[in-house]
Amino acid sequence: MSSKELDVFLARSHKELSIQDFEGKSIPCIEFDGKKFDGILSKVAGKPLVVDTNLNILQDGLGHVFVEMSLTFSLGGIKENVLVNANENVEFFEVLAENTMLAIASKESPEKIFVIQLPKPERPIEALEIIKSGLAKGEE
Repeated sequence: MSSKELDVFLARSHKELSIQDFEGKSIPCIEFDGKKFDGILSKVAGKPLVVDTNLNILQDGLGHVFVEMSLTFSLGGIKENVLVNANENVEFFEVLAENTMLAIASKESPEKIFVIQLPKPERPIEALEIIKSGLAKGEE
């Protein structure tokens, strides 16, 4: 990954990530602006649905690791792609692998939260292993 490509990835990385307490469990959370979050919620709230979650690991072999999280909702035609700088958010992926749950929330109203149980729990565990391996290459 060239310096220019790295700068592009850093600029595109989603900054609004947190770990939230949800009924006594730590849950990684992606925060969206209120309008976007309300738009998602209006299409899916109260309806049975599946959210297919893919974690695409992007690394350069020099210790820079990014994860493109693709969230595809089975209702409402919603697909969100979120690029996460794994170097700065290892805990986010550790908690995701531990609990296999992900929350999305409104930045402006953090009490508005939508929790997703990941349909394939092995994915975040495998992703965490790849992330840690990629980060370790930067320490060699």
